[in-house]
Amino acid sequence: MQSSDKLVMMANQIVRNLAVQGDDKAVLLAADHMRKFWEPRMRTHIRTHFEAGAAGLTPLAKLAVAELLKIEANEAAA
Repeated sequence: MQSSDKLVMMANQIVRNLAVQGDDKAVLLAADHMRKFWEPRMRTHIRTHFEAGAAGLTPLAKLAVAELLKIEANEAAA
């Protein structure tokens, strides 16, 4: 299993576990979880994977990664 495969699996799993909160909340909570608990190189790797087409990510996981990227961009601009 490639490291991107593992990160995709993890992102999908996080969103799936949070889905009971509703889709919008699950996306926000998953993005926050990745920001808080994934080390920087994991976030960089999922960003690269996302920008290369996001293969294997569920629709909600794609939204969560997009939200993560938005949060990181806002933090960098602050």
